[in-house]
Amino acid sequence: MDAFTSLVGVVLPIDRANVDTDAIIPKQFLKSVKRSGFGPNLFDEWRYLDHGEPNQDCSGRPLNPDFVLNQPRYRDAQIVLARRNFGCGSSREHAVWALVGYGIRAVIAPSFAEIFYNNAFKNGLLPVALAEDVVDRLFGDVKANEGYRLTVDLEALQVRTPDGQVFAFELEADRRHRLLNGLDDIALTLGHADAIRAYEAQRATEAPWLFPDRAGSPR
Repeated sequence: MDAFTSLVGVVLPIDRANVDTDAIIPKQFLKSVKRSGFGPNLFDEWRYLDHGEPNQDCSGRPLNPDFVLNQPRYRDAQIVLARRNFGCGSSREHAVWALVGYGIRAVIAPSFAEIFYNNAFKNGLLPVALAEDVVDRLFGDVKANEGYRLTVDLEALQVRTPDGQVFAFELEADRRHRLLNGLDDIALTLGHADAIRAYEAQRATEAPWLFPDRAGSPR
């Protein structure tokens, strides 16, 4: 997955608490496990006026003009600003795939659903928890300033505003390391490949009957 170090991006305001995963990517799109191609269906039921289906061409679908993602000032957004408990509901990893597939790299909110929070780090999405009063202030700034951008700096663990305000956030060291280096679960495991091979070689010597396909082992 792509590494995350520092991002300067347009902010998309989703001014709702308890945004659940079915709103982020509706259930009919869960038939695919490809991890890609979900961007056009991000917030599908809020974004379009018709019912969406998997593999449907979204280019001609009627857009909901009242939904923020369809407003030109937010279409290039890379950061979502939301209210508390973002990503609640089911455990579907597709919700993170849809956000990343659209181009979202960070979500700022007062709190996140636990499973969504865990899934985010496995797929290159940074969830940033900031205090509710800070989030309130950011919503006001986004509304008042077209093209409003924030800097999300994972190395410094800071969110910075255009006027110089700095908001620190906390993150576990292992999750920070994972994102800074673009490591998913497979890449983390492959980092121990030498140790795994050494263990398997030793184990094959100690218990050859467990490895019947190795040359010289009993079958």
